[in-house]
Amino acid sequence: MNTEETVRTFTDFYRDRGHHLITGGTLLPPPPDPVLFTTSGMHPLTPYLLGRPHPQGRRLVDVQRCLRTTDLEEVGDPTHLTVFEMLGSWSLGDYGHPQSLRWGHELLRDGFGIPQSKLYVTVFGGDDQVGPDTESLRTWEESGLPVELTRDDNWWSNGPVGPCGPDSEIFVWTGDTPPEGTPTTDPRWVEIWNHVHMRYHRHEDGTLEPLRQPGIDTGMGLERLLTVLHGRDSVYDTDLFEPWMRTVPSLWPLDDEPSTRLVCDHLRSGIVVLGDGVRPSNTGRGHVLRRLIRRVLTTLLRDDPTRTLTDLPEELLRHTLDHFHQPVGTGPVRDQLLDEERRFTRLLERGRRVLSRPGFRGHLTEEDYGYLHDTHGLPRDLVTGLLSTR
Repeated sequence: MNTEETVRTFTDFYRDRGHHLITGGTLLPPPPDPVLFTTSGMHPLTPYLLGRPHPQGRRLVDVQRCLRTTDLEEVGDPTHLTVFEMLGSWSLGDYGHPQSLRWGHELLRDGFGIPQSKLYVTVFGGDDQVGPDTESLRTWEESGLPVELTRDDNWWSNGPVGPCGPDSEIFVWTGDTPPEGTPTTDPRWVEIWNHVHMRYHRHEDGTLEPLRQPGIDTGMGLERLLTVLHGRDSVYDTDLFEPWMRTVPSLWPLDDEPSTRLVCDHLRSGIVVLGDGVRPSNTGRGHVLRRLIRRVLTTLLRDDPTRTLTDLPEELLRHTLDHFHQPVGTGPVRDQLLDEERRFTRLLERGRRVLSRPGFRGHLTEEDYGYLHDTHGLPRDLVTGLLSTR
């Protein structure tokens, strides 16, 4: 299945079972949410999981685009992305956890064609406050799937306080040998889907209060699912990134694969953020966007100072905007990228002048880095890059 077929298979499965398809488009959470970007599929639905009636019913399904800055330093490895998509289904006080697990099993096995022999599940085994999740254990045993009980890995919470509950994680075998071991003993078992039974609210003192309306929250990363379905080792080897990984290495040859992935991810993510109406700035959402673009430029210019975003093909802009269904022309997005490149070029010129001063010719201290950032607006990675080329 390609990306479009995979998404349609997921949403149609739940729509056939009475779920209403909701819009999970924008990265921007609704006011007055203080979070800069939507970070998970359940994030926009938190008030409804806590009991507020949802205008579109008690059974929901969506595809939510998300952005996380916590993993920026990991981008470049085979799995981490800045902007990604979550496939999600919800029961807001409707059906129970066993039904969610049975449907999840059915969709993976029959809808996506994953052999039963390559599936393994983990279940909450209990702790000092809550007993083992025997209901989920019994459901999985009836399905014929192997089960591993854990204590810490199968409890989901939305931070130190707030909604929480036991979860069941579904794993797929990705090794070249017949399946062996368990999800906690062999990394070739890759988690693909999490089904959370939202049953409690945790208070600041750590106590748990049963929710008035227990709910079900499931989340499955689209890119990871595609990696498994395509039999690939990296999210960058799926059709989502095919135009990027085909074009960028020949356009801007880089010295290693992680750098190529970073450029593809950050440019693609920057296009999505621009498509949602954010503009580069020194604070808030705009600062995240500016950081993404400047990390790209720092990587590109490290080996060749003549590289420029003016060479970015329109095909990549259009492919990204179309995939995320953003009704924005490629022209305005390109203009924003090039304007930010010009600003960055001026910053580079100022940085070179500052670093040519006698006080910065030797080893830089932490105090030096702080001064360069606070007084001249020169981030540490930029300073490091300029030092390496002088």
